Amino acid sequence: MKVKVSRKAHFNAAHRLYRKDWDEEKNSEIFGKCNNPNFHGHNYELIVSVTGEIDKATGFVMDMKILKDLIKEEVEDYLDHKNLNIEVPEFKSLNPTAENIVVVIWNRLRPHIIDTHELEVVLYETPRNFVTFSG
Repeated sequence: MKVKVSRKAHFNAAHRLYRKDWDEEKNSEIFGKCNNPNFHGHNYELIVSVTGEIDKATGFVMDMKILKDLIKEEVEDYLDHKNLNIEVPEFKSLNPTAENIVVVIWNRLRPHIIDTHELEVVLYETPRNFVTFSG
């Protein structure tokens, strides 16, 4: 029997959506206000879910304290109060869209989750705009 366990977390970060290989006109046309050269910020919310068999000894799919600490170390400490374009290595050459951010988060967490368990990350950029990635 598989069960999904989830943990909510959040971080604040700034970014600018643009492509260096496009001129300002095209960047503005495609990315609009999100192309602000002075950046803009979001209060990101995320839900990290792990799905797997319940361990017979512990009764856990995954110890939630371990998941909490993992999210803090690999996501919150890494992204919180950062300018994603400037301070996060992955976004030096990758446009920090919500879609790309959720994949970066998933890639940072995946190596720490048991191989037989599934990992899903839902990232809310705003209360109404969110993306989901599960590998």
